[in-house]
Amino acid sequence: MADTDDYFERLVDVDRLRTFLAAELGPTETYSVERHEGGNSNETLTVEWGDRTLIIRRPPPGETADTAHDVLREHEVMSALQDTDVPVPTTVAACDDHSLIGSDFYVMERVPGDVPRAGVPERLSTPEGRRKVGEELVDTLAKINQVDVEAVGLAEFGYPEGYTERQVDRWHEQLEWAFEVTSEEREVPALDRVSEWLSENTPEEYPHTLVHGDYKHDNVIFGPETPPRLNAVLDWEMSTLGDPFFDLGWMLSYWRDAKDPDPVLPELVTRFMEHEEFPTRRELVTRWEERTGLSYDNDRFYRTLAVYKLAGLGEMFFRRHLEGNADNEMYPKMRERVPALADRAERIIDGEEPL
Repeated sequence: MADTDDYFERLVDVDRLRTFLAAELGPTETYSVERHEGGNSNETLTVEWGDRTLIIRRPPPGETADTAHDVLREHEVMSALQDTDVPVPTTVAACDDHSLIGSDFYVMERVPGDVPRAGVPERLSTPEGRRKVGEELVDTLAKINQVDVEAVGLAEFGYPEGYTERQVDRWHEQLEWAFEVTSEEREVPALDRVSEWLSENTPEEYPHTLVHGDYKHDNVIFGPETPPRLNAVLDWEMSTLGDPFFDLGWMLSYWRDAKDPDPVLPELVTRFMEHEEFPTRRELVTRWEERTGLSYDNDRFYRTLAVYKLAGLGEMFFRRHLEGNADNEMYPKMRERVPALADRAERIIDGEEPL
């Protein structure tokens, strides 16, 4: 195996996994498992199985906050979207038997292409390519938010009524879960002020649609085509029926304009889209509104909520670091990054970081 350290052994029992895959796919002589180190939430394993390359998703080891790592939910929604306009990887199998690798997991086909995490590939670094990347990103979000959930069997996938209120409450609860451990290291009082503002300013009405819950530029794959085509949306663990404006605000919180101050979380927020040939946030909003027929009227709330959620994720990362349940060099940096995110949320509230 490519990895033999203790953390890898906590993620997968390679012999038991081989038995499972052989029963699902038939035996093979070619088998290997590697851990993909680019993820920051669920763990991703790459499996070579004969002439097929498969991806396995499972939660991190150790205690996790409720609902934060539901890989079987990912499998359910991606399986339902297989024959829709929303591009998703082909699902292969799912398993809730923890005796195999110690957790729930699912298997999907690998989608070839590029994730624009640090930037776009050279073939797309043209005026047309850069603009098309932004347009494909927002057009695909519009497709997600327009899925006929009854037609694809997702009508009972969530409880859209009260979704946005629950988001505020849920990320407060996730922070409280993290603070059980992290508050012994340092406290973040600004997050209490942000939480109070969000509670007081939550919109009372919003459309009910399928939402991805973590939609942004580095959770998609662009295929090898030129001009660019978005070929797969990844990381559906937070998907449900809810408020599409939440998805849009989350995407916008990662999409940078040239006028923006330096990012407070450079490990996750890249700057390649500050180039003048990429669409601006305002242009992306206009395009999304045109395709969905919806009006995005509460940007300050939704981007503040997005940054609050990001702070919650960061604090959860920090707890896992302190407990020794993570192998990610970014996690200890959350000691300083989460307070900086709280400050950013307050700047958005105060109108200092406009759309």
